[in-house]
Amino acid sequence: MTTTPLLSELTARVKARAHSHPTPCPCGATRVLADRPDATVVRHADTVAKAHAPDTPPTELTSRLTMAAALPDVLLPPLTPTPVPLHGRLVTFWPYGTPVDPDTPDKAPWEEAATLLAHLHRTPAPPGTPLMRGPAKAAQSIARLRAAPAAPEPLVRPVLAAWAALPAWARAETPMPDTGTLCHGDLHLGQLVRHPAPDGPWRLIDVDDLGRGVPAWDLARPAAWYACGLLHPEEWTRFLDAYRAAGGPAVPADGDPWPALDVPARALTVQTAARALAKAAAANRSLDEVEQLVVDACARMGSAPPELTRTDAK
Repeated sequence: MTTTPLLSELTARVKARAHSHPTPCPCGATRVLADRPDATVVRHADTVAKAHAPDTPPTELTSRLTMAAALPDVLLPPLTPTPVPLHGRLVTFWPYGTPVDPDTPDKAPWEEAATLLAHLHRTPAPPGTPLMRGPAKAAQSIARLRAAPAAPEPLVRPVLAAWAALPAWARAETPMPDTGTLCHGDLHLGQLVRHPAPDGPWRLIDVDDLGRGVPAWDLARPAAWYACGLLHPEEWTRFLDAYRAAGGPAVPADGDPWPALDVPARALTVQTAARALAKAAAANRSLDEVEQLVVDACARMGSAPPELTRTDAK
């Protein structure tokens, strides 16, 4: 949990920002939307304040904010162009958007997410754009797993073996191939909101990992879910077809997409498994069914050819 001084001051800042709008603030309670070591997010009315991770470079975050402001049809634009310091953290301000409803998975905006990604990937990265942080985040998850002594060794072993089998760029040990493509870096359904709330068009949020890199990384999480049997084939097909229809460059326009997706999908599978094991160890609990499926997928990677071992492969 965040220290009380930061949370209290962040709450005061978001209320002040909301009350600075020309239109009267409807007010109401201030809500904490997230409170993690890497992000604290507070909402007051239609304004959101986010305290970013303590080690966030100001120059890189400012560059990412500039890109979000320049692509309002794809990314939710920030309310301010530069972050402000607060208790050793950088804070940004955003308009509130309606998130994806986790209780109605049949209405998940897979096509909209894919189309937004395709438009993002077709945008050339401006000069000075930082690298996309997807591989770095995967490496952080592995580091947390290695620092979790209570994690069961028989479960940890296949996850670390699958990690070691990845190319060095996917482990953030060498620079990733620089395609000059603008990538989100951490795509999942929690990264979409409707703006203006409650039912405006969908936009991508969370620019912390935005940058140039390998666009297939942005398709890797749904690809990994599909490969592990966690995403229905119909939903995966809807996502992939919409991405292709919008001219997304991460995969060929037709034919088998897996040669392009295999490495990123394996990396996201390992990252997810590592996080699951570290969280379960910290809570002194066993893996749940979904977490076990992801760890099992890592175990299959040692003997599986490229394309993982998709549960519905014909």
